Amino acid sequence: MPKLIEPPSPQQSRIGTASEPALPAAAAREFPIVGIGCSAGGLEALEKFLIHVPAGSGIAIIIVQHLPPDHVSALPSLLQRFTSMKVVEVVDGMRAEPDVVHIIPPNKDLLLLHGRLRLLAPVAAHGLRLPIDFFLRSLAEERKEKAVGVILSGMGSDGVLGLRAIKEKGGLTLVQDPACVQAANMPLAAVEAGVADIVAPAEELPVRILDSLRRLHRDLQSEPGAKADILSALEKIVILLRDRRGHDFSLYKTNTLVRRVERRMAVNQIASVGDYISHLRSNPHELDLLFNELLIGVTSFFRDPEVWETLRKEAIPALLAQNPSGKDMRAWVAACSTGEEAYSLAIVYKEAVAEMKPEARFTLQIYATDLDQDAIDQARKGSYPENIAAVVSAERLARHFTREEGGGYRINKDIREMVVFARQNIVADPPFTKLDILSCRNLFIYFGPDLQKKLLPLFHYALSPGGLLLLGNAESIGNFGHLFAIADARANLFRRVKATLPVGQLEFPGWMRAPAGLARQVPPAEPPQNIGRLTDQLIQQTWAPAAVLVNAEGDILYFSGRTGKYLEPAAGKTNINIHAMAREGLREAMPGLIRKALKDRQPILINGLRVGADGGTQIVDLVVQAIDKPAALRGRVIIVFKDVPSPTLRRHSAKRIAPDAHEALREELAQVRESLRVTQEEMQTRVEELRSSNEELQSTIEELQSANEELTTAKDELQSRNEELQTANGKLQSKLDDLSWVRNDMANLLNSTEIATVFLDDRMKLRRFTNPATKLFKLIPSDVGRPLSHIVTDLDYPRIIDDAREVLRSLVFQEKVSATHDGCWFRVRIMPYRTLENVIDGVVITFIDITEIKQLESELRKRTMTPAGDEHGPDPS
Repeated sequence: MPKLIEPPSPQQSRIGTASEPALPAAAAREFPIVGIGCSAGGLEALEKFLIHVPAGSGIAIIIVQHLPPDHVSALPSLLQRFTSMKVVEVVDGMRAEPDVVHIIPPNKDLLLLHGRLRLLAPVAAHGLRLPIDFFLRSLAEERKEKAVGVILSGMGSDGVLGLRAIKEKGGLTLVQDPACVQAANMPLAAVEAGVADIVAPAEELPVRILDSLRRLHRDLQSEPGAKADILSALEKIVILLRDRRGHDFSLYKTNTLVRRVERRMAVNQIASVGDYISHLRSNPHELDLLFNELLIGVTSFFRDPEVWETLRKEAIPALLAQNPSGKDMRAWVAACSTGEEAYSLAIVYKEAVAEMKPEARFTLQIYATDLDQDAIDQARKGSYPENIAAVVSAERLARHFTREEGGGYRINKDIREMVVFARQNIVADPPFTKLDILSCRNLFIYFGPDLQKKLLPLFHYALSPGGLLLLGNAESIGNFGHLFAIADARANLFRRVKATLPVGQLEFPGWMRAPAGLARQVPPAEPPQNIGRLTDQLIQQTWAPAAVLVNAEGDILYFSGRTGKYLEPAAGKTNINIHAMAREGLREAMPGLIRKALKDRQPILINGLRVGADGGTQIVDLVVQAIDKPAALRGRVIIVFKDVPSPTLRRHSAKRIAPDAHEALREELAQVRESLRVTQEEMQTRVEELRSSNEELQSTIEELQSANEELTTAKDELQSRNEELQTANGKLQSKLDDLSWVRNDMANLLNSTEIATVFLDDRMKLRRFTNPATKLFKLIPSDVGRPLSHIVTDLDYPRIIDDAREVLRSLVFQEKVSATHDGCWFRVRIMPYRTLENVIDGVVITFIDITEIKQLESELRKRTMTPAGDEHGPDPS
């Protein structure tokens, strides 16, 4: 017997008591709405959910369940038994009300508009209806942070897009624990998509919802310092995030940061921002969740369809027309999330080229980047759930996607090869350049004005002349009208204008510095041009020893003083590596010195190097030292050149010169030997590394060979099973043909007897009938399965069903004569229906027409009853 309303648990009582209302008074003015989506197994989950919703909770519940179009729903009456709230089926135009459970009727789509529920005729995208996504997206737009999305048991992936929309608007998303459901597909899809804030059993979800809503909508008048506390602690949270994930959120909009932090505090049921910071420091996983929360990527294929139509019909053809001889075009999709926008651009470009059919050759290479590595990994797979059919046309699905066996779609190879995915921090990493298209949609809405002012000149630098910049609908170019012209206002599409940027206005990401605080951001002042700095530069260039700063590979990063006597550009392509630029004598001493200096962390001194310079020789002392401080130069190596005066040669002291020359040669030989030793060590290290790599490759090859053998074996087994299945299929097909012939023979036999026959099952329901039976009963083929007593008959035999039941009970056949309303007579024989296994499974009723026999009997009876005198006729007299 189903459970009725149970007494509230202690936890429920705590929520619903008068001393602590389920929701604060501020929330009552615009009550939250909980949208619940479910399918198979949803009734049990809804029962567990509603039983634990306390009376007077102040929330409206709207249930969207997958129902057959012709199904007469009894869900309102069933659910009313589990809750004290009023349960109603939605009527078009009904206003959503708190403390009421609203249920979608069958064969309708539901949306929320201005507080009213609107019913629409269902629209199936390629046979796939997504009523949950449809409603939850409208709920997100209507209620924003007061929207709550819940996904319970069900098949498919409906609801993922709806939860993502709610999450983008700052609402709360919950999913029933997949381990506690009858059908886990819908909850699993939401969890794997990363759109679930809370995952818990259905009976725990109401408590989590009400507790989170109470914290999110608490009355700020009673806690005036709550917002100020978060603002003051925001910088600490930003520092923790930067240390954990390497990204600085200090230039993001403060309101966005505060809202996301408040949301995570509510989900974790933490009231104090100080406690939340302690929670962050002790729980790195929560830092990752907050990081993902701030980077929430809400995207879909062909989002804002009119924008993509503009690109396909106008913008891309215009770019192609600018290059009649063909071009290898480049595009950058910044903040690509899981890749839908990048693939959309590739598809639109393919369609535009196919429509134009240019004679020249055009290609497009798309660089799609995002800060979230998980999103990039998912985008690289190119695999998406089947609910993309709601936004991708059937033609595009057939042309550019492949249906996967387990459900969903995979992007085709020709589109996938057009896109290169990479993790990139748009704030800190260098941009792509020489671009024809740059798409940065719905990213600026999270950035503060200072960061926008730095990125727009950078976009201008990255685009080629005439290149296109695509922004989101709510974004603009601000005060940079001199850099971009409007190409299409409706699509928010801009064209790069030829303009020269002042050096100070263009700041590359590597030069960006976060301000000390969030509330006050002061632009950096121009460095003062004072006498002291100029004097230091003059001394450095004139009297200080020449030096270069190099990295671990020997690439020169900085020149100090006059280094031309020691370094010269190498012939051919520009190469500023010190190994390529070192002059003769210095070049032989350099190999291995940089690596040794980085390894030993001690200065290396090489004296008396003879370096060729301008046809002569210069003796140089060399100092090579790794840098530890300052931190910005850590990992670099400084190389200092010091000239040594040549010794004065005197003719009369020839005996003394020889020993000096021998000493110099010995020093030079020692230096060469040391250089060779270092080179040998380096070569030995590289040989060991190559040997290790070779072993790894050998291991990989062996694994691949083993996997190949396993696949070959599996292929043989599958081939054998396939042959067996084909043989079994042939036998089954032969049996089906035999059964078909037997059925045809039986049907012809029964009809050729012209005997009306009716076959009933053990419940007196019609199983089969012959054509002559339609003259006695008003039978049509769809009557099979109906009780015979429901069929209109001309036979005057009201006890025929009772006699049939008696035959079924006693197994003794009965035979009676019955007339029809039109004067015909039939012999009715009722016999048990016996199967080949000798099982009684109903009755067989035959109706033999004896009307002619009855007429002959009547005629004979009349003749028998005629007087004898009448046989001679009237009297002759």
